[in-house]
Amino acid sequence: MKTVTLEVTSQQAVKRRFVHAFKGEKQGSHISFASPALLFKILTGKRWELLNAMTGAGSMSIREAARRVDRDVKAVHGDITALLHAGLLERTADGKIVFPYDAVRVNFVLQAA
Repeated sequence: MKTVTLEVTSQQAVKRRFVHAFKGEKQGSHISFASPALLFKILTGKRWELLNAMTGAGSMSIREAARRVDRDVKAVHGDITALLHAGLLERTADGKIVFPYDAVRVNFVLQAA
């Protein structure tokens, strides 16, 4: 199963993971956010629904993604653009979109400032 970990972490922690990966140590797939607020700004409820509909489904057109979540194509296009920029979705050679993971793990800790 191909899993991506979405995490809230410091730039220093990302650099440490990069150094370990450069040494050949497997790190898995990670997408890091600087704060919980940024994570939730990018991953709105509608975008989570879209990712859920695309998980394990292979590549598809934006129209097909909109059909799967029963939403307007224009609104889904905006969400897909945001998810592409965040690195969660990929565009295939034929112009379709794909969520290339079978599972999502979310990792962050909320603590007193």
